[in-house]
Amino acid sequence: MAKALQLSILDQSPVPAGSTPAQALQNSVELARKVDQLGYHRFWMSEHHAMDTLACTAPEILLARIGAETKQIRLGSGGIMLPHYTPLKVAEVFRTLHALYPGRIDLGIGRAPGGGPMEALALKRDRSTKMLDDFPDQVSELLAFLAQDFPQQHPFARIRVSPQMPGGPDVWMLGSSLWSASAAAEFGLPYAFAHFFSGESSRAAIETYQHRFTPSRYRSEPEAMVAVGAICAPTQEEADYLATSVRLLQWRIRQGDRSPIASPEDAQRELKLLGNPTTESGEWPRYFAGTPAKVKANLEHMADALGIAEIVVNTIVWDHPTRLRSYELLAAEFGLIATSSQA
Repeated sequence: MAKALQLSILDQSPVPAGSTPAQALQNSVELARKVDQLGYHRFWMSEHHAMDTLACTAPEILLARIGAETKQIRLGSGGIMLPHYTPLKVAEVFRTLHALYPGRIDLGIGRAPGGGPMEALALKRDRSTKMLDDFPDQVSELLAFLAQDFPQQHPFARIRVSPQMPGGPDVWMLGSSLWSASAAAEFGLPYAFAHFFSGESSRAAIETYQHRFTPSRYRSEPEAMVAVGAICAPTQEEADYLATSVRLLQWRIRQGDRSPIASPEDAQRELKLLGNPTTESGEWPRYFAGTPAKVKANLEHMADALGIAEIVVNTIVWDHPTRLRSYELLAAEFGLIATSSQA
């Protein structure tokens, strides 16, 4: 009998028009409490900078708060944008989270800046030189700090990363390209592909990772998942209506517009003025919108086609209670546990 598809969540703290970033962070905490009760497997927070659209700039801080508000769900970064930081500092932060919530912490690392060129420059400590493209070296150093296994002659071998305790965060490689897939395979790390961000090469990236995977201390076999947008509603008509907000968001992002999430009414009006543009390409849509049964079927079909056992769901709608309902409906359809209205 095939193993049931695992469901996890990526939250970006979306900011609805008419609300505030502070409220978006509170919404994330409430969402984490809810999906912990619903039986989702992971709850990951993203890192973005200087955006009116997304409020979470420091996932490690949100994870520390959310860990105290939840009981069993795994918590992680989706991800930490490693080029902005030193590997030692990241290792210390996530070892601290592991000490607080042992056995529940994932460290997802990415190469992207999480913002534009100006934000990347502002985050850079030394601005007298060009940004180094040394991500593989950073990953190697981070893994060595976490495992305390630098070669004996290495000067960092004497550094003890506190707090010391058994185990550690589970490191994941994140990406939306074939480069990240190859890097994850070479390091022998589990891999998460951001399909909701860029769906053109999803199958190629997952297959590249699976075919090139090298067993390591982190995984003996490849383990991959994709992050997919999903909006569930009682009817297809309502789901399509709610999805206009994210359709406009996707268009705006391509134009460099980082405005807050528009209401469906405003999104419909703006999309109509734009001629109802589409940003979709690739084998699957970046966002599945529909009834719970339809979304479940789409997610299971995609997972089966890619040979993966877990999908990360990203839901952006304008209204926060509607976002909670979407996750409740999906959990009920997958039989995680009963929705709150049925409990």
